[in-house]
Amino acid sequence: MKNIPLNERIICALDFSDPLEARKWVEKIDCRIKFFKVGLQLFLAGGWPVIAHIVDRGNKVMVDLKFFDIPETVNLAVQQLKNRGVTFATIHGNDPIIKAAVKEKNELKILAVTVLTSFDESDMIEMGFTKTVEDLVLIRAGKALQLGCDGIVSSPLEAAKLRNDFGSNFIIVTPGIRPGLNRDIEKDDQKRVATAKQAIINGADHVVIGRPINTSPDPVHTIEIIQKEIADGLNRLTG
Repeated sequence: MKNIPLNERIICALDFSDPLEARKWVEKIDCRIKFFKVGLQLFLAGGWPVIAHIVDRGNKVMVDLKFFDIPETVNLAVQQLKNRGVTFATIHGNDPIIKAAVKEKNELKILAVTVLTSFDESDMIEMGFTKTVEDLVLIRAGKALQLGCDGIVSSPLEAAKLRNDFGSNFIIVTPGIRPGLNRDIEKDDQKRVATAKQAIINGADHVVIGRPINTSPDPVHTIEIIQKEIADGLNRLTG
């Protein structure tokens, strides 16, 4: 069991097109959450000042740009994240891409994206893959960890198998998190989803949550409910 504070277990996805709005959201909820994700939409809208704002308020940042390019370009991109207070950065690619990213990581933790949570078995068939989603996640995760990645991004459904196969000495971050009972989860464009509690029981260290918080009429209360789910999951693990 990693010693991760409850207020860092949720990584709140700042899925906004307006950097000012994103900054206001950070100020609104960082009394309860101390970890935030900046993805493509917000980063292209003006992400560096937002990242600085988050860090300056004593919070952590996951830069989720899923670097995928020729190795030299990925290497140079990772260098741009140095000395900016970023905690996690995501990459997606083959062995040379992964090697190029981890070569420049220093204190930055590199997370390898395995299979997007918007994919399911039907997408695998359509793309010509003969393996299951879980098979592909495990293959990609094993290679990424072998090459020096600090952790994996996967759906919560694969977290238990990842822990079973690769142990505890790496980070698992799971998007596709929805509050409430499993049967009541609204999936929207996410196909492989679970509750925060189940993700933690399965072995996730952090859960990425955006819309359930950002669309809530009372986001702080929603965060408190999800944090209780996480605490319940942690209690299950410790007996």
